[in-house]
Amino acid sequence: MTDITSSTTGAPLTVAEEDRQAWQLLDEPQEWQVFSQTTPGKPECWSSSVVFEGMHCAACAITIEQALKAIPGVQEVQVSAASHRGRITWKESVTRPSQWMAAAAQAGYRALPANDAHAHERRRHEARQMVWRVSVAGMCMMQVMMYATPSYVTAPGEISPNLIGLLRWASWVLSLPVMVFSCKPFFVNAWRDLKQRQISMDLPVALGMLIAFVVSSLGTFDPEGLFGSEVYFDSLTMFVFFLLTGRWLELRMRDKTAGALEAVMNRLPDQVVRQVGDQWQRVSIRKLVVGDVIEVLPGQAFAGDGVLIAGHSEVDEALLTGESRPLTRGVGDAVIAGSHNLSGRVLVRITQVGAATRFAQIVNLMESASVTKPQVAVLADRWAKPFLWGVLIAASASAWYGWQQSPAHAVMVAVSVLVVTCPCALSLATPSAMLAAAGALARGGVLVRRLSALQRLTEVDTVIFDKTGTLTRDDFTVSSVHVRDGVSPQQAVFLASALARQSIHPVSRALVAYARQTMPAQDAVLELQGFEEKSGQGLQARLQRDGQTLDLRLGSAAFCGAPALSSDQLQVSLADAQGWMATFELNEALREDAAAIVKSLQDKGLDVRILSGDGVAAVQRVARALHVESARGLCTPQDKLQQLQTLQKQGHRVAMVGDGLNDGPVLSGADVSFALGQAVPLAQAQADFVLLGGQLRDLLNAWQHSTLTMKIVRQNLVWALVYNLACIPLALLGMLPAWAAGLGMATSSLVVVLNALRLSTNAKQKNS
Repeated sequence: MTDITSSTTGAPLTVAEEDRQAWQLLDEPQEWQVFSQTTPGKPECWSSSVVFEGMHCAACAITIEQALKAIPGVQEVQVSAASHRGRITWKESVTRPSQWMAAAAQAGYRALPANDAHAHERRRHEARQMVWRVSVAGMCMMQVMMYATPSYVTAPGEISPNLIGLLRWASWVLSLPVMVFSCKPFFVNAWRDLKQRQISMDLPVALGMLIAFVVSSLGTFDPEGLFGSEVYFDSLTMFVFFLLTGRWLELRMRDKTAGALEAVMNRLPDQVVRQVGDQWQRVSIRKLVVGDVIEVLPGQAFAGDGVLIAGHSEVDEALLTGESRPLTRGVGDAVIAGSHNLSGRVLVRITQVGAATRFAQIVNLMESASVTKPQVAVLADRWAKPFLWGVLIAASASAWYGWQQSPAHAVMVAVSVLVVTCPCALSLATPSAMLAAAGALARGGVLVRRLSALQRLTEVDTVIFDKTGTLTRDDFTVSSVHVRDGVSPQQAVFLASALARQSIHPVSRALVAYARQTMPAQDAVLELQGFEEKSGQGLQARLQRDGQTLDLRLGSAAFCGAPALSSDQLQVSLADAQGWMATFELNEALREDAAAIVKSLQDKGLDVRILSGDGVAAVQRVARALHVESARGLCTPQDKLQQLQTLQKQGHRVAMVGDGLNDGPVLSGADVSFALGQAVPLAQAQADFVLLGGQLRDLLNAWQHSTLTMKIVRQNLVWALVYNLACIPLALLGMLPAWAAGLGMATSSLVVVLNALRLSTNAKQKNS
């Protein structure tokens, strides 16, 4: 890193001072809000997403969590060893990002905002450094092996002592670059652990490397000494090469499994071209505000949610909505942040920026998923540090036990124990598979909010569907209007649409569309007072019109005091202070894939049920069409939750599928929950899975992936346990040389990650 000078003293800054000044910039609210979200229900609390540099194992994650939790004001910390990401919840009135970032750095791990513009370049630099370290270790290993070969293939006395000494000196010289350059990360991290009085995977590995080099050096310089004339430069360089190769491949594959998250997060441009009067200026994306007009050229991403005001193009929304085909957009059409402009130059008027965009909400949920830990992974992480202490004790005991017979052999047995007994494979077994599955599902339009839901989904035996917008399409059409005496249909439609404009419910959108179709001249937005949306019931507000104040309600028959109409169509009613005013009947059609999905679930042996707030007749009509025996209508959100809890008390594991609009309580209470619909406020969703494209077929995709994921998790756990149970006794008995220990350690982690990578491969094959 090049030297820089202080803006106040002119003196050169150290790296620590440079970092400290960079972190202090993040203490400004407009800066931390870029990588942080407010925490619902916790005033003054923020949840920040960061990436940690220097992590290698579960013990590292535990160390970071302990360091950050010790900072006053930090309320919750989640760090994933598999993704190297963290989510820190902190209180604004007590602490600032610079304080807990400094604590992480003090523990030896640098924290970067998850959306840091230079994070990708830093990862590329780290990868290049790793390639150089592997290359140096590999070239030196091959040369050292060549010098060591004569001693293996010749009988004692066939080579003169002088020649043997020369070959050992050459091996020692070639081992120096390996120790100084290739092994540097291990020694730096081990020294950090010693200073912090903590332990990570790098400490026993660095001890093994250092001991092997010292013993071999003594054998070279003092062959008559305590450790004899045996040297282990070939084993040393070989296991360093294997370890570094394994770590490099693991890094590559981990980035590939988390590729969907990176692909989504990196879609926004750093700068945009904004119209200022008659001029166009290039500005930072952070300076965009609602109402700005920006220019988007072919190949560029939209920087915010907006509406096209000029131009015509095709856009790619695959990673945000699950729609794989390019979508045509013209003047007046909406575009979403993070989607790509594919063909023509367009002008966009920004309607949402920053955290208010659907893009930011999706990224926030994906970041939450990337740091969550399933119960199996939590148990593995909990035992990581005690296991490493056990490794050090076992290595010391083995060296002490064999010291009387052969100090050199005893020391090398200890080296093998230090190297081979690595808990990485066990710690990576579960999160690597689940991250790969989450990435694959994200590419297919299914957002996994909690990784543990993949495990719970395989245990489900009952599936509950909401009806409206879930089993039926959300593009309703008004078929008839019934009004009370003295109220005209036009007046009822006008008042109902005034309330419906404030809601994103499919029924509300249908009423607004009907009003625009039948009364285009009166298509105006009216100002409402006291607007409120009651979950599962409807909308209410006060409207000032012609000098009169109207207290209006729009929703279910019970909410509006409407008479029951003998019809199996969906009904929504309008009422004022005098009571019922009108009832609108709407046509709804089943989703094209609803019948096939329900049948597939039933064929799996699952009990499928329907709980809906709509009328009994409409619910029964849908149930008959789908061959669902258990279906109930007129259910409030509380009724749905009560039904769910009754099933759970009977021992059932229940999955809930809803549109996320009025199903919050039951989605939150279900063992596993799915929310459909692109209009759902994602940041407030309670679901474990969000089907971004709103397609029920994605439900089966998630089910299949969860089954395969848990199969691979079990395979990984079995492999990690078998590896440790087999190799530890061999190392303790002196039957596992150091080079084989290094190979086994690298192979164990690679097998786990490669096996997890099958989930991404299978997803590509299914999607192709």
